Amino acid sequence: MDDGGDNILRSIRARLEKPDKNPIARARRMVERQVPPARRGPGWDRHWRELEAYLDTPGDWSRGENGPD
Repeated sequence: MDDGGDNILRSIRARLEKPDKNPIARARRMVERQVPPARRGPGWDRHWRELEAYLDTPGDWSRGENGPD
C-alpha cells in the first residue's frame, strides 16, 4: 500500500481508538454501523452535526422552559 493509503488507515484507526467526549458523536458511530449509506437521507450529516452542536452549547438543557423549577 502507498503512503497515502497508510495515512488514511492511521487516521481511521486513531478516530476509532479515541473515545468521543460527546455522547452524540458516539451514538452516531453506533447508528452508522447499522444504517448503510444508501439508506441515509439527504439531511443525515446536518442532523448529526446539529445534535452535536446542541449538546456542546453552554447551558442547562435538562428541562424545557415550562419545566418544573
